[in-house]
Amino acid sequence: MTPPVCIVSGVGPGTGAALSRRFARGGYRVAMLARDGDRLRELEAEIDGSLGLVCDVGSEDSVNRAVDAVRERLGPPTVVVHNAVAGSFGDFLEVDPADLERNFRVNTLGLLYLARATAPAMIEAAAGAIVVTGNTSALRGKSGFAGFAPTKAAQRILAESMARRLGPAGVHVAYLVIDAVIDVPWTRKRFADKPDDFFCRPDAIADTAFWVAHQDRSAWSFLVEVRPFAEPW
Repeated sequence: MTPPVCIVSGVGPGTGAALSRRFARGGYRVAMLARDGDRLRELEAEIDGSLGLVCDVGSEDSVNRAVDAVRERLGPPTVVVHNAVAGSFGDFLEVDPADLERNFRVNTLGLLYLARATAPAMIEAAAGAIVVTGNTSALRGKSGFAGFAPTKAAQRILAESMARRLGPAGVHVAYLVIDAVIDVPWTRKRFADKPDDFFCRPDAIADTAFWVAHQDRSAWSFLVEVRPFAEPW
């Protein structure tokens, strides 16, 4: 049988790479989208059957070209994980409006572009899943997050709108809120005084995303939260 296909956007060294490895272990051929071609080539060499495509998810043309390439080389995707993220920080008096617009293009419009390019085939098949990785900025607007939180909140609401449209068609949409500092080299350096329990491991996030994408359709989740057991919330 032809292996199923998963697209992961925003494949960096942390969560994106972990998602790619997890879906590959789960029997998928994984198409990895990112702007860093060197990193994609390294992961292609590591992950059997994977395909790395340089893509700017903030550009509709770039997304459409990437999805067309995935269909041609791997087949139609049955799972899409939108993990690409852009962020800049400061309060509303400090943030550059151009940065807010850029973040919106990656975080929110990127989801729209990917969904519009892939969902029609899922609707026709009455099967598939779209999982979006988010964070607590999607649920609250803290002072220093004026350039970021509005784009993640819009992303979450877009995903909910998609879920209400696609669920009855047999396509699962879920939003994964990551209430944590993710364990990657730069966060370890920034929070060098924190214990291991402070961080959320990318492979653990990927396990949750894989589980959500394969939930029984009689018990689908939309909003799923993950956080370290020691996180004060």
